[in-house]
Amino acid sequence: MSKTLTSDLLRQLPKTELHCHLDGSVRPETLLDLARAQKIKVPGENADELRDYMHVQGAASLEEYLARFEVTISVMQTAEAIERIAYELAEDALKDGVTYLEVRNAPVLNIRRGLTLPQVVEATVRGLDKAEKDFGIMGRFIVTSLRNLSPAISLDLAKLAVDFKNHGVCAFDLAGGEAGYPAADHAEAFAYARNNNLAVTVHAGEGYGAGSVEQAVHKCCANRIGHGTRLLEDAELTQYVTDRQIAIEICLTSNVQTKAAESYQAHPFREYFDRGMSVSLNTDNRLMSNTTLTDEYAHANKELGFTFDELTKVAINGFRSAFIPWKERNRLIADAEKKIASLKTKFA
Repeated sequence: MSKTLTSDLLRQLPKTELHCHLDGSVRPETLLDLARAQKIKVPGENADELRDYMHVQGAASLEEYLARFEVTISVMQTAEAIERIAYELAEDALKDGVTYLEVRNAPVLNIRRGLTLPQVVEATVRGLDKAEKDFGIMGRFIVTSLRNLSPAISLDLAKLAVDFKNHGVCAFDLAGGEAGYPAADHAEAFAYARNNNLAVTVHAGEGYGAGSVEQAVHKCCANRIGHGTRLLEDAELTQYVTDRQIAIEICLTSNVQTKAAESYQAHPFREYFDRGMSVSLNTDNRLMSNTTLTDEYAHANKELGFTFDELTKVAINGFRSAFIPWKERNRLIADAEKKIASLKTKFA
């Protein structure tokens, strides 16, 4: 039985956040403020009511979980709103012990009131850059497409991501409901990103079985897998992913919410770690899951028996899997290992 770790210790642990949706991580106070300024009706008269509504509890499926996003997207149609939300997310992440953050979003959802796709990206990057200047947290943006969109739109979004490569964008991604929307349909977009030396990650194995992960790995050539919860249904594919150290972006709470895992205890994260897979912990959506990264580490400790030493390895995995140049990763890893050594002495 592992020792129960304090929130203070887990918060101080230097961490990455590699799987975090911009439109799923808006502060309730900001959501209410933006809605009032834009004269948009939201389901709550105050921040607490709005927080309660946006916290998804008892969703029957991934699709039901995703329905809440329409509320946040409705206020994310101006450059100022997008920049503010990105900036505040980075600030919140830093308070959570995150020193490197990757934020993802589908810009195609933010052009309803006149913004162009490049303007959406520029606003997000401005927010992250401002946070880096003000707080010291390094932030990058992952341009995301959606499975239910046409492959042509995904290709346009991949081209957008490549256009901003080295200007705040670090990768291309595919999200959305998996059932009936195979990743293979979007293979051309992923080929474009890879052929232009841009990293790629794919949501897979969350709302559908191991076959979804297989397409992400073999048809889209993913460098990382978002969720991958049902990967274990295919033993050979699991071994393939393990052998090649394709990183898995684990999101415990949201997986329980969407029924990808029946409970924290039933989540395959522990087995993945014990097999030697490259796994990191992430929030997915801080608002809809009512969680922080410290909470996710606490769940791993309390529900899955992870020790502090094991969680430090998970944290370092995150830095090793970051979509930034290897030299920068090594610097972040060295800084994290130094802080971890200090924490071990302090809390011994």
